[in-house]
Amino acid sequence: MPIARQISALLVAASLGIGTVTPTFAQNDASGAANAVAPGGASSAKPTKAERKQARKEARAKKNAELKKLEAAGYQPGRANDQNYPQDLQNAQKKAGIGQGASQ
Repeated sequence: MPIARQISALLVAASLGIGTVTPTFAQNDASGAANAVAPGGASSAKPTKAERKQARKEARAKKNAELKKLEAAGYQPGRANDQNYPQDLQNAQKKAGIGQGASQ
């Protein structure tokens, strides 16, 4: 089979594959199903950019507050090659009342 014929057969197969996917997207857009509200009043749409940004800010603030508590309890995250790393962190977690601490 010549190369040109193989390439044309490949292009036909690819275009048929694309044709079967396109109606799926068209149905969602035309029916408005993406904007439907799920039972219980929750929206089925993904969060907006502003909501995601707010969630990231809240998570960052929580992480920074936790780190401040650990530092106040004696944990020093900047020490390079700390031989007692896991134990120091677990002791600070116990002292600050954060997380599981040393639950072994």
